[in-house]
Order: sequence, then structure tokens, then C-alpha cells
Amino acid sequence: MVPVLSIITINYNNRLGLLKTMQSVVEQSFQDFEYLIIDGGSNDGSLEEILNYEQYLSFWCSEKDKGVYNAMNKGIAKATGEYLLFLNSGDSLLDNQILSKIVPLLKDYGIIYGDLIFKYGTKDILQTYPDRLDIGYLFYYSLGHPASFIRRDLLQKRPYSEDFKIVSDWEFFFYEIILDNIPYMHINQAISIFDTNGISSNLEKCKQEQIEALKRIFPGGLYDMIEEYAAMKRSPLFPLFYELQKTRKFQLRIKPLLSFLIKLNNFIGRKR
Repeated sequence: MVPVLSIITINYNNRLGLLKTMQSVVEQSFQDFEYLIIDGGSNDGSLEEILNYEQYLSFWCSEKDKGVYNAMNKGIAKATGEYLLFLNSGDSLLDNQILSKIVPLLKDYGIIYGDLIFKYGTKDILQTYPDRLDIGYLFYYSLGHPASFIRRDLLQKRPYSEDFKIVSDWEFFFYEIILDNIPYMHINQAISIFDTNGISSNLEKCKQEQIEALKRIFPGGLYDMIEEYAAMKRSPLFPLFYELQKTRKFQLRIKPLLSFLIKLNNFIGRKR
């Protein structure tokens, strides 16, 4: 029987973080899931910790990889659950009851996401996410990866890009939610605790990769147009604009302008 959930942990030379993550998984009161560990060939004692927990694992490997998203894609290829949750070494589930609460909700939606606790030393900060996701939000922000349950067939169809070191999970969310319009649901509940010592805590590098990804999604002049639209949606004046666009007079005036902008963008694209 196919399990509802596969939990995948990626690790490289983070023995103590791996131990914390494995403990939070195997101590769950709900146990009808499979657990996979993809280790990048660690030499810090991580392998010994994996062997100590081998009885709880559906699959594990310890071999060199090409980066964190390459390792995640290995996990996707080996997982059999209907939904996947990535809980990397150092991260942990909120408590030992959380899966009992969440797993019964894993149905009908492509992505089901909860809230995430960011741990900064001894300080915990709860990050909540909106119920409704649009381009105005995802253009600038992402979801909490360790708090997101993703249908496996979506990740098989579109595995994580291995070109990036930080933002490929955000890129996946953008494609699926904004461009492919897959159904999603927000659970108003903290799911996991995120270890901020990871590479994705490098905000400057994260932003650089995000812009590069967006320009790949929206080539040419489209990126600038989408950026302006996303900024407009974040503006407190957007509700007024939304109401105006319903009027007949506004539609008559804005339609020629949009047509002109599209033609101008196509012309510039041909010139390049």
C-alpha cells in the first residue's frame, strides 16, 4: 500500500543536526509514513548516526552529490508517498503530535502548507503565511519548505532545478501556483522548526538567485512589466485600482494601452 507521506532528510556533515531531525521524526505518534535520508558522503560521523536509526528508514544512501537540490531530486526519485515533506538536517517537526493532526488533511490539493518557526539561537520567531497566494506575494516571498506537503507527482513532473543553490524550492512554488494554477491549501498551524544556520539564510544570495529565476521565467521586457505589476499589487492603492478596472470607461481606456505595451514588448524582443 502506498503511504500517504514520505519525509525526506538531506544531510551533509551535520551530525548533530541530523540526529535532532531524525529524533523528531521517529518520535511521532503517527507512524504510517516512510522516511528517507539522502546523505552527501559525510565524514563527520553522520553515517554512524544513520546506521543507528536504520530500522526506521525506508531508504538511505551516503554518496557524493551535486548540491542540495540534486540530493532532493534523488529523494524524490526514491520516495513512494502521495505527498512529500522535506525536513533537512537541523530542522525538526513542531512536536510529536503534529503529523497526527496534519496527515488526515493531505488530500485534494497539490500543495498543502503550514506555518514555520524560525530558530535564531535561543529565539523562536513564528512565520505565518497567507491563505491566498498571488503574484504580488510569491514574486517577493516563498513558502516554508519544511512546512509544505507537496504531491509527489508534481515534483516528478517538475523536479527542483539544480542550477541554483538556494531558491529552487521557491521557483517550484512559483511555477506550480502562479503559472500552473494548481490547487493549494494553507493550514493555520506551525508545522516545523527551521534551522537558520543553513545556506538559505543568506538573504543577499537568495535575492540574486530569485531575480535570475524570474528573468528566466519572464524573458526580455516581461520581467520589468511583471515586477511593476507585483509591486502594484502590494500597494495599498491596489483595491482602488481593482474597483476602477470594473468600470466601462476604465476598460475602454486601458485596453488600448495594454495592447500598445504588448506590441512594444514584442517589437523590442525582435530587435534583440
